[in-house]
Amino acid sequence: MIIKDEMQLTEAVLAETGRADDPRFREVVQALIRHLHDFAREVRLTEAEFDASISVVARLGQLTTPSHNEVRLMAGSLGLSTLVCLMNNGTEEQPTSANLLGPFWRQGAPVMRSGDSIVRSPTEGPPLFFSGTVTDTSGRPVAGAEVDVWHASPNGLYENQDPGQAEWNLRGRFITDDDGAFSFRSIKPSGYPIPTGGPVGDLLTTLKRHPFRPAHIHAMVYKPGLKTITSQLYSHDDPMLDTDAQFGVTRALIVTYVRHEVADEPAPAPDVSEPWYTLDYTFVVEPGEAWLPTPPVSAKAVSA
Repeated sequence: MIIKDEMQLTEAVLAETGRADDPRFREVVQALIRHLHDFAREVRLTEAEFDASISVVARLGQLTTPSHNEVRLMAGSLGLSTLVCLMNNGTEEQPTSANLLGPFWRQGAPVMRSGDSIVRSPTEGPPLFFSGTVTDTSGRPVAGAEVDVWHASPNGLYENQDPGQAEWNLRGRFITDDDGAFSFRSIKPSGYPIPTGGPVGDLLTTLKRHPFRPAHIHAMVYKPGLKTITSQLYSHDDPMLDTDAQFGVTRALIVTYVRHEVADEPAPAPDVSEPWYTLDYTFVVEPGEAWLPTPPVSAKAVSA
């Protein structure tokens, strides 16, 4: 088709997608084309703005490495990650514990025994003893589910970002027992700023938004026959709950850490001589496809 004007251009591009064999692929691509063209027309995108936009997209890819995923970080900062999660998991009547994957999951964390510690190198922070249960939407326990957990160090860095942390520090996988239960020891997580050295940081600065995430623990629940979910548990007293830089906080995932004083109640481990915390949470999953997402990161950062 010889192009006559801007509206006919959209028609021409859409016409060229009609030969795609996969109907779902064709639907998604055609919708993408329509929305992109409508967006450009709505804001009357200038050539200089288009050039700057292309540079941002290129930089997102250039800054995505085996130990850092700028693209997923941007999706979270625009609320797209949470939107996709909310559209695809549970219902208002039967919600699940699904939440953001985040940009720091690593596939292949060591499988551990229930009750083991995921602290693999000296890591400051109050001791935490976590007890979890996995159930279906009817409340029945799910035995044999793999629960992959990970969280940041109180210095604000995940193990893969920090050469000073041991390999797999604050990461581990656990298998639920016949009652759907598992447990582990760690340290109470803290809030932290997301990386701001790329386009995500530029966006937040321009919008006068802070880069902080509230304190949270990640978990991914996997078992064939059930839909794989990733979840994040957010501390109830974190001041950033209402302004999470990644828009991840939902009401059902706000949890309360219970503080214990050693003088009043001995900790479950004899080496604890300071105040310690417990956290209990039940993860709810639903029937569906069990699948593992593409890891946002696949390697640990190394010092120069």
